[in-house]
Amino acid sequence: MTTKILAVDDSKMMLRILSGAIEMLGYEPLKATNGKEALEVLKEHSGEIVLILLDWNMPEMNGFETLKALKEEDAYQTIPVMMVTTESEQKNVIQAIQFGAKHYLTKPFSQQDLVTRIMECLGLGN
Repeated sequence: MTTKILAVDDSKMMLRILSGAIEMLGYEPLKATNGKEALEVLKEHSGEIVLILLDWNMPEMNGFETLKALKEEDAYQTIPVMMVTTESEQKNVIQAIQFGAKHYLTKPFSQQDLVTRIMECLGLGN
């Protein structure tokens, strides 16, 4: 069984960037374009996903609503979530962390920053 990381973003370009970093670290990327789709992917791959990279501003179900739904579901509570978003308003950052986001990375970011934060979320490196 391959260990998977779920990238959730409504931008195809951003999903490509996130997938590249995930593959570089030796994980299999799974993709969703909004929160509803992310919850479907989670149901399908329950137990295989070790991290969720989550955008804030998405159609149908935004990242914050998705984060709340994840943390209310026993099966998903232990999966670390990293917000990867242009949403940099401090009250939103604080709110996401309070609701259980492990990390918060604002766009634009470097590939190195992304890889470093993913490793930190997974408890790898220092």
